[in-house]
Amino acid sequence: MIPTPVKVAVPATLLAPVAVPVLHGLAGIAVIGLGIFAAGSIVTKTVRAFTGSPVPRKSVDDSPLS
Repeated sequence: MIPTPVKVAVPATLLAPVAVPVLHGLAGIAVIGLGIFAAGSIVTKTVRAFTGSPVPRKSVDDSPLS
């Protein structure tokens, strides 16, 4: 049988060159998502400033039925 440290070390050395690009890819996705969120927030605040409604208006259809 193969000793346990070798069973762990061999896959780790094979995956090590792939780990850094994967980590950079995940970080890139997070940064892009943060940028999209920030842009959406700015657009929403700008539209609310120009329309003069700080909170969304509720229509009759949004009222709860009692």
